Amino acid sequence: MASQHSNQIDWCIGKAQKELEECKRQKKKPRHRGLVKTEPNKSLALRHISKAEHYLKGLQLLKSSGVSDLAVGMGFYSLYHCFLAIASKFGYESGNQTCTIALIELLQEEGKIKINQEIVDLMKYEEEQNVIDNSFIELREDYTYGIDLMVKSEELLNRMEKHCIDFISVVKEIVYA
Repeated sequence: MASQHSNQIDWCIGKAQKELEECKRQKKKPRHRGLVKTEPNKSLALRHISKAEHYLKGLQLLKSSGVSDLAVGMGFYSLYHCFLAIASKFGYESGNQTCTIALIELLQEEGKIKINQEIVDLMKYEEEQNVIDNSFIELREDYTYGIDLMVKSEELLNRMEKHCIDFISVVKEIVYA
């Protein structure tokens, strides 16, 4: 019997196929909001890690400059590019955050990767999480689309920074394995 994550991945792959076929029919640039199975690509994975490090540096610079609202987005995308690095390592291209997270959970379920579940939960909406408050995706949305100029909790921003630093190291080990 297929797992929930496996079923979700199948749906994401089907969604991408339909959208890419539609782009081809309309002679538009190929775009999709799902998952495409590709060849494993360590080089692309390493470029995603570089982008994650770049976003981490942005978080640190913005945080130290007192522009903490923008730093939240940098932290979110640092972690997200780590997820994309893992996807590339295992031969997937993602155009959808929910599909990316489902892929990470499937790879974890299959024993192909071992990462802290807290990181995965922090990247989900709170109603999809197991126990975590202040999901990073919701914080990113709040500070990107909201009007607050400063993050209310410096501790929260410090925790996000620590997660980014730690997770980049974990993902490097996964990609180089």
